[in-house]
Parts: sequence; C-alpha cells; structure tokens
Amino acid sequence: MSERVAPISERDFESVVLESEQPVLVDFWASWCGPCKTVAPTLESLAEEYEGRLKIVKVDVDEASELASRFGVRGVPTLMLFLSGNVEASKVGAMPRAQLAAFLDANL
Repeated sequence: MSERVAPISERDFESVVLESEQPVLVDFWASWCGPCKTVAPTLESLAEEYEGRLKIVKVDVDEASELASRFGVRGVPTLMLFLSGNVEASKVGAMPRAQLAAFLDANL
C-alpha cells in the first residue's frame, strides 16, 4: 500500500468517503485477487495525477464484507466513484490506464 492510495476500514468509510468534499474513488479489492494486484500500480499513478481533484482509497472486501454487501460488490476489483456521498459511477474488473482515466474524466 502507499500513502496515495490509503486502505480504509468500514469504521472509517463514512468520514473518509461519504462525508468527503472531494470526489473519492473506492477500490473494493481482495488480497487473493490477481486483477486487483494488476490495477494497483495504475491507481497509484492516477492518485498522483489527480491529486487535489480526487482521493483514491482501498477497501478490502474480506475485512469489510458488510460494506461490500451494502454497495452490491459482487466481483473484485470493483471501482466506485463517490461524489457528495453518492455513487456516481462504477466499473468492475481491471482495465488499462487509459480506460480508467477516461472513466474518471467522464465522471468528474
């Protein structure tokens, strides 16, 4: 994990994501998930590129199963973009950097 893409728990979710004044991209992931590991460096890079405009955090679905269930996460990685406490858009599965950047640009 890095400083730019911080892991958060169910306990922190409301204050970090739902109450954020800044858009938040939540990466619902799992340690056993190959595609999650593939997309992690891309998220690190995007966190640097979008710094000041977007916060990126990670939620481990094994440790936060109630949270994953609450938001209907059925597969990992699931990326959800929250704006003003609401899910604005989501994507399931790993994707190339250009596709992920286009997803963010279209929804920010």
